[in-house]
Amino acid sequence: MIAEIPSLCVFDLETTGVNTDEDRIVTCFIGRVMRDGTVNGSYSWLLNPGIPIPDSASAIHGITDEVAQRDGVDPATAIAEMLTVLRRSIAGGRPIVAYNASFDLSMLNAEARRYGLEPIVDFGPVIDPYVIDKAIDRYRKGKRTLVVTAEFYGVLLEGAHDAEADAVATGRVAWALLAKTDETDLHALHTRQVGWALEQAESFQSYLRKSKGDDLIVIDGAWPIRAGADRAPVPAL
Repeated sequence: MIAEIPSLCVFDLETTGVNTDEDRIVTCFIGRVMRDGTVNGSYSWLLNPGIPIPDSASAIHGITDEVAQRDGVDPATAIAEMLTVLRRSIAGGRPIVAYNASFDLSMLNAEARRYGLEPIVDFGPVIDPYVIDKAIDRYRKGKRTLVVTAEFYGVLLEGAHDAEADAVATGRVAWALLAKTDETDLHALHTRQVGWALEQAESFQSYLRKSKGDDLIVIDGAWPIRAGADRAPVPAL
């Protein structure tokens, strides 16, 4: 039951880009955010991704090739540690929380496969404030970035695009959203998000096809794990 959850496992990545199968993880934060918004327990990683970090990505999260090569740890070791921490939270019944979760979870699994590690097939009930907010406040105008959404729910976000700052803010937004939803069961909420994410993908796909005049544009509606190079997409209609 949602009312009985003492804490959330928050998860955020900063990466070399937005292709979940080809780009790499640069930084990661995993922690527990309690109901009162405090952080109790945390893990963070800076990786040497093994490929150049584009200037456009460095401009967002502040990590350059020089920093990653000097201070970053071996990616295979770091990815294995991330998987272990998340599996421990899943086994303990703590829901995984990520903003636009299908990106972060898909990226992690792609990295796991890259280094011969076992991906997480079932993340358990996932809470994605990006999906939930768009569903329960469908007609609110404006962007739905984490920065904007956090401000709307009265959550202070300092240092956006820092994995720790983003993850903690996401957890606090998640608690605000859980207080607003009429759903009492985590697994039922997870199932509803699967449907909401597909509906949102269909809406975005329709918009892009109309605005760009291209009926071949396809937006993957899979959630919480996207399709990819070796997985079939869930097409929006």
